[in-house]
Amino acid sequence: MKKIYTILALASLIVLSSCELTLYPETGYSEGNVTVDENANESQYSTREDMKGLRDAMYSSWTKDIQEKGYLDWLVYAECRADNAYGGNPGTGELMAIEANKQDGENKNVVRDWDWYQGQVSNCNNLICNIDRIKEADPTMTDKEYREWKSEAYCWRAWNLFQMSQLWGDIPLVNTIPPAITAENIEEVYDAYFPGRTPRADIYAQIIEELEFACENAPDMDPGNKHLFTKAFAHGMLARVYAEATAQDWNKVAQHCAAIEGMGYKLVDDYGQMWAYDDSDAVRNTSESIFEITWTRSSGNWVWMMFHRNAYNPDDSYSWIKWITPSRDLIAAYDAEGDTERKNGCIVYDEAIWSNYYPGTEYAFMHKVPTNASSIILMRLGEIYLLHAEALAMTGDLAGATEYVNRIRERAGIKTISVPASQDAMIDAILHERRLELAFEGFRFFDLLRHGFDRAKAIHDAMPQQDKYWQPRFPLTEETVYMPIPQTALDNNPSLVQNAGY
Repeated sequence: MKKIYTILALASLIVLSSCELTLYPETGYSEGNVTVDENANESQYSTREDMKGLRDAMYSSWTKDIQEKGYLDWLVYAECRADNAYGGNPGTGELMAIEANKQDGENKNVVRDWDWYQGQVSNCNNLICNIDRIKEADPTMTDKEYREWKSEAYCWRAWNLFQMSQLWGDIPLVNTIPPAITAENIEEVYDAYFPGRTPRADIYAQIIEELEFACENAPDMDPGNKHLFTKAFAHGMLARVYAEATAQDWNKVAQHCAAIEGMGYKLVDDYGQMWAYDDSDAVRNTSESIFEITWTRSSGNWVWMMFHRNAYNPDDSYSWIKWITPSRDLIAAYDAEGDTERKNGCIVYDEAIWSNYYPGTEYAFMHKVPTNASSIILMRLGEIYLLHAEALAMTGDLAGATEYVNRIRERAGIKTISVPASQDAMIDAILHERRLELAFEGFRFFDLLRHGFDRAKAIHDAMPQQDKYWQPRFPLTEETVYMPIPQTALDNNPSLVQNAGY
């Protein structure tokens, strides 16, 4: 034993923002008040079974922990900051502050989301940083297992880093599990514990490199299990990344969309089928789904209660106002198209004992998690078709883009469109179609922003003037498109700096 400066290794730490250390501390952990085992650097992982356990936990625990932070909160950022949904309960200050563009570094939703994403990256690092060593040491791990497990962890890490970058821009990038800090190595490993912000371009470069590996080595599509990070998921994430301004390459977007389209996925015949249910169970693993988080009735989700009712227990948790309430503007967009199929798949009307946004006799609810057994779909072919259309439009193939849009409209049972006269008109048509097709799936605000700040700002700022049920909003600025870094993270990590505007 020897007395040293110490912080628990990142593998057990989970979230960086919980660290307490300064380079030359006057208080806190120091040689005078902390002791640790001199073998603290030894990894807790040493066998194939350890890696299998981490891989299995990624599905059984880590992704299923998404309900509050990576899904419910994400819908607030994507749908309520645009024109698709009112936030919900006016008594929920943190939620309503984000809708109103009044968030700050103390907002508890922003704080919990930052910590959650950091924790998911840390979980992935446990596998990624150990699997090469264990592959060499444990001959029972096959080459196929090694390639697939590493690819799956790369996919999940990429998803989390990508969403973090959309919310906060430049973010800390942690790719290692740092050793225990000693008096001798403190300056050498300090940055690993307290990383500064990595430019978004560098984040994307790493995501691209890792997803290219996953495109070759991740599992193939399993029709009976869409809760699996596959080659198609890796291609879909690359298409999303290459569509963003930081790494924009529309030819690569089209290339990765086409790769998915050649893998056997098909649009379901009936749009609502993806969220359907009967008396015994909810639909899952449809032909259109690329990745979804699945539950059964016995191991169900709880997030349904934030949106409407659980169809299997309708009176449960139905005494308080729900989140992600469909906006009148979205309903009008469906009605203008005569788009009853997608409207009915996304929105349901019911009686309520509150009347904040609609009369209690006919209140509108988000309808994409209608039961506790319903999947949360994070990627599907309908999105990929419209992303492919976007890529074709941006490279001048308006006829090809129109064909993809019309595949989606034909499935919805509405009139097809003619080839628009200009690229701008084509992009408008695609964004409109994405709104109707992907409502409440977490895309709207970021779709608008991808095609220019002015487009996002115009819609964001206009809603309260057009509809009295929107609360007043601070005008969107080029700084407030990003969330603030949580104050707790700034307090605990002296290498972090706040986003401009906060």
